[in-house]
Amino acid sequence: MHAMTPRNDDAPPSTFAPATDGSTTAPSGDQGLTGSVRIATGSATWFRRFLSFVGPGYMVSVGYMDPGNWATDLQGGSAFGYRLLCVILLSNLMAVLLQALSARLGIATGRDLAQSCRDRFPPVVNLLLWVTCEIAIVACDLAEVIGTAVALELLFHIPLLGGVCISGLDALLVLALMSRGFRYLEAFVMALLGVIAVCFAIQVAAAAPPLAGVLNGLLPHADILTDGPMLYVAISIIGATVMPHNLYLHSSIVQTRAYARTEGGRREALRWATWDSTIALTLALFVNAAILIVAAAAFHTTGHRGVSEIEDAYRLLSPILGLSAASMLFGLALLAAGTNSTVTGTLAGQIVMEGFLNLRIPNWARRLLTRGIAIVPVIAVTMMYGHQGVGRLLIASQVVLSLQLPFAVIPLVIFVSDRRRMGTFAISRPVSALSWAVALLILLLNGKLLFDTL
Repeated sequence: MHAMTPRNDDAPPSTFAPATDGSTTAPSGDQGLTGSVRIATGSATWFRRFLSFVGPGYMVSVGYMDPGNWATDLQGGSAFGYRLLCVILLSNLMAVLLQALSARLGIATGRDLAQSCRDRFPPVVNLLLWVTCEIAIVACDLAEVIGTAVALELLFHIPLLGGVCISGLDALLVLALMSRGFRYLEAFVMALLGVIAVCFAIQVAAAAPPLAGVLNGLLPHADILTDGPMLYVAISIIGATVMPHNLYLHSSIVQTRAYARTEGGRREALRWATWDSTIALTLALFVNAAILIVAAAAFHTTGHRGVSEIEDAYRLLSPILGLSAASMLFGLALLAAGTNSTVTGTLAGQIVMEGFLNLRIPNWARRLLTRGIAIVPVIAVTMMYGHQGVGRLLIASQVVLSLQLPFAVIPLVIFVSDRRRMGTFAISRPVSALSWAVALLILLLNGKLLFDTL
């Protein structure tokens, strides 16, 4: 059996799913996951039915609070106070919209975003889109390597290079979880998300930020666009928050539920999937905002405005906040975030490769290939520049992610707006206009970043 196919004792007897027009088609390159999770039926309450669909949204939300977010949020909070909270809020609202569109595409068509691109575009365009997505996945994996290695160093005093090498062994964790079934994978991810949320709830309470300052930070400020360093961090936050490969991932894993492949069944699945991702991304908003708020309260207001490295934040949190456990909670949450991102990054990489190229390779080989590509630059930068260079590399990886966004967002909006493809599931004109406005905003911000850089 293929390495990506988990053992699934609950799979329905048929692996074929009705298409939107009622015909029967083969499942969409699903790595053995389509329809593998049973849903509550019959006399089950609406809450039990909703719980049946809970999971994919939290899997996706992992990418919105990975170690890359930490570096950008820390730098934004320590350098500019609460002013970039509005960017976190904006990017999260964009994420809610885009992930809802991604779920709509997967549920309505039975094809994920990568497969839809392969169906619609010529080979040369697909090759370009695949390469850009792989670059985004490597950039994200690079952030996971750095975050995991730094957390191991802070918590267990393992040298940074040693932590980088240890992070390459996470393929074993992913394989073990996949062998148990998709629900086990979701449960593991959600448990670690709970750890992250609790850790930051305690830190925010200890920081006691002024409510007026936080509320003011949620309002847009014009100087974000005119201040070069602030704009760079703002774009990094958007790049760290709205993850390109998450759009591919979500459009695939929403199909894991064994809902009826009829129009009514798909509409119900879409409703619950949208609630699932919206609630999960609200948790991601809390975590990202909490990182920036803690950094602003602990560092910006106390004169430590140059704190942009995770290690510096770890050392300063406990003495500044007056909470001895603050630094330990910070490191524990970082380790949980890095581990979680590893799990979903592996799955996204496999979905992207299979969707664009119709090529399947063993999961362990895909994991080691991606992680190997990410480890090399981290080791080189660590040996040449030390911790400071690694911190800068982490920020740069998030800018790279932001630059890849249009290559995922534009095809997604094209597909969900196409009534010939989506039928009655096509988005309305107002939602289409809003979606194109988000895509245009991303293009403008990226253009501004490239212009300033050049």
